[in-house]
Amino acid sequence: MTSFIVKAHLNRRIHPDWLKQGAEVKMLEDDPATCTFCRIIEGKLAARKVFENERVVAFLDIMPIRRGHVLVVPKAHFMRLSDLPEEDASALGAAVSKVCKALVNALEHSALNVVCNQEYAQAVPHVHYHIIPAPKIGSATEEVSYSFSQPPVSLGAVHRMEIEGRDELDDEDATTLVKAIASRM
Repeated sequence: MTSFIVKAHLNRRIHPDWLKQGAEVKMLEDDPATCTFCRIIEGKLAARKVFENERVVAFLDIMPIRRGHVLVVPKAHFMRLSDLPEEDASALGAAVSKVCKALVNALEHSALNVVCNQEYAQAVPHVHYHIIPAPKIGSATEEVSYSFSQPPVSLGAVHRMEIEGRDELDDEDATTLVKAIASRM
C-alpha cells in the first residue's frame, strides 16, 4: 500500500453507524459483540454487499477513499491476519481475487490498491482487505486527489514521493529477515 493510502486511513472520521447504540466503541477493542464487521455479518448493521459465501462477505466501504472502495471480510472474527486460520485465509484470498476481477470489470479500470492492515491504521478490529481503485490518470502530469483532505498531486509526484520515502534493502538485514521468517513457516 502506498503511504498515501495509509495516511488517508489515519484519523478517519468514525461513521455514526459504527458506534454501538448509546455508547462509543473503542476502536481496537477486540470484542465481536461491538465489532462493526461482526454486526454487519449478523445483519445488525446495513451494508451494500457485493459478494458473500459461507466464509467471506465483501461490501462497499461506508466512508470510501475513492469510488468503488470495497472491504473483503472473513465471517470469523479475528483481529489479526496472523491469527486467521488457514481455511479462512484461503477463502479470503480467493474472495479478494474474485472481487478485484469484478471491480476491474465494473469500473473498466485495472489499477487497484489491495491492502490488509494489522493493528496499524486498522480502524475496525476484524481482519479485512481494502480494495481501493487507483485514480484514473491520463498522464504523469494530470492532478488527482488521493484522499478527501489532501491537495491534488500528479502521478509523477506520487511516484517520486513513494521512491523518496523508501530505503534500499540491506543485504545483511535481508538475510537475517529471510532466515527469521522462513524458520517460522
